[in-house]
Amino acid sequence: MGEQTRTQPLPPSYPPENPSPAKSRKLSSHSSPHVTAVLLPITSLLSSDDVVAAALHHLRISDPVLAPVIDAYEPPKFENSDTPFLALAKSILYQQITHKAGTTIYDRFVSLCGGESRVCPISVLALTPPQLLQIGVSARKVSFLHDLANKYRTGILSDSKILAMEDRALVSLIAMVKGFGVLSVHMFMIFSLHRPDVLPVGDANLRKGVQILYGLEELPRPSQMEKLCQRWRPYRSVASWYIWRLIEANGVQGKAESGETAAGSPKGPAIT
Repeated sequence: MGEQTRTQPLPPSYPPENPSPAKSRKLSSHSSPHVTAVLLPITSLLSSDDVVAAALHHLRISDPVLAPVIDAYEPPKFENSDTPFLALAKSILYQQITHKAGTTIYDRFVSLCGGESRVCPISVLALTPPQLLQIGVSARKVSFLHDLANKYRTGILSDSKILAMEDRALVSLIAMVKGFGVLSVHMFMIFSLHRPDVLPVGDANLRKGVQILYGLEELPRPSQMEKLCQRWRPYRSVASWYIWRLIEANGVQGKAESGETAAGSPKGPAIT
């Protein structure tokens, strides 16, 4: 599913839900039959303070222009430990509505499923469209939720596949789910999976921030962003977080070039 450049709400700073950055991520109970698997901590992810520290050291050296922005903020903490399925379902529910409205609908959705720990493909597929419509989920989002759950049910997707898959392949796989474009998947990879080297070139706010940072006359095109941000590798996710903070500090927003919408706006649990 294609996705043009657009503006997402800026990834917010907020108090972390979970106190342990290195906490193992539990798989959905329906990722493997009869087993609730717990992955060992993956030290290359941004949920590790050591990885974040290494990222900041690298970025300060590789990009002296970005260094003052880094110094202006406390290091980010990536602490969301939702299962991939829960994180994807949550991103659908929060799509294109205020955080307050999203939280209300999400709480009702969790209640219908029998609690947050019971949000899984089977419980979502058991919810009828009238039940979901009654709690405020739009008809489009009902179809998105059921499509996501069906792709888990058929084995196209699973928590274990998502956690183990290489970045580029993961983008292609999740973009098959209704409501998810490339930008949506990039946000999911940063804020839910804590992947360190993701560059959401389709985000207009990120592009505007790069324009401000480097004093460019024109807004860089998505095709130019890879080259402009090459020096941030392999920690482009962390650099992007600081660019969003720069945008907030300047009180500006990137201008969307398309009215297209997709799930995955990083509302709610993300990072500090």
